[in-house]
Amino acid sequence: EKDKLDKILEAAHIAPSARNKQSARIYVVQSTEGIEKLRSLTRCAYNAPTILMIGYEESEQYRNEMEEGIVSGQQDASIVASHIMLEAAELGLGSVWVDGFPNTETAEVFHLPKSVKLVCLMPLGYAADDAMPAPMHEKYRPIEEMVKIL
Repeated sequence: EKDKLDKILEAAHIAPSARNKQSARIYVVQSTEGIEKLRSLTRCAYNAPTILMIGYEESEQYRNEMEEGIVSGQQDASIVASHIMLEAAELGLGSVWVDGFPNTETAEVFHLPKSVKLVCLMPLGYAADDAMPAPMHEKYRPIEEMVKIL
């Protein structure tokens, strides 16, 4: 459904980024050939008709002048991915953040520029009627382990 994908991509397009550098990159994979390539690289394609490859352009990420080595590319791509997931849910679509793939090999297979670093894959589609989250997704540590009030 092109209209839903367009809304999802627009939500990604307007997502915030560090210093508005907009380093995130999204590659939309819908062709049978492209989907098969991804299925050969990860077991986490989930028969989705569309898989987004989300990453960032290294040369466009923000570099923190106050601390060497602190850069924003992964954060920018992660913010975009979060906006994609939220918009997909709003439109009644399922999505999943996939880390389990060979990032560099995937970029090479799709002939992406070497300066683009992939952060995640995001299959999009309608969830199967019997789809359930893995049991580990329902387990949470106590909030006190995450939140510290100073």
